[in-house]
Amino acid sequence: MATINLNGRDVAVDLPDDTPLLWALRDGLNMTGTKFGCGIAMCGACTVHVDGQATRSCVTPISAVAGKKITTIESVGEAKVGAAVQAAWQKLDVVQCGYCQSGQIMSATALLASNPKPSDADIDAAMSGNVCRCATYVRIRAAIHEAAKSLA
Repeated sequence: MATINLNGRDVAVDLPDDTPLLWALRDGLNMTGTKFGCGIAMCGACTVHVDGQATRSCVTPISAVAGKKITTIESVGEAKVGAAVQAAWQKLDVVQCGYCQSGQIMSATALLASNPKPSDADIDAAMSGNVCRCATYVRIRAAIHEAAKSLA
């Protein structure tokens, strides 16, 4: 049994150490905001924060996150940057189908936490690993700029 720090609290996870964090969250802890997309860390739907860094949970075993702080979409809005990103997403009506959006928001939040005034190139680089089948990329970039403006 592993104990992980999830959204600010220690949580026991009774799964094998090599279980991907994504499945520990979804199946072990019933936290379904983090989505399964590809299973090979290529689409970004499963993005969470591990010690503030955007991390693909589908390929990260729970043994690799012991002693680290994990933040999921369920609590990212409790921090100032996460709340700003979520507000910008709503203001600019970014979401179309919504499936990839938790991963998009997590990546955008990690970007703004480390770079509060990103250029378009910074945004494109940080978000390049997040796929949106609905192609809301223009709205995503605009929302990141909106969030950055609101935080300034």
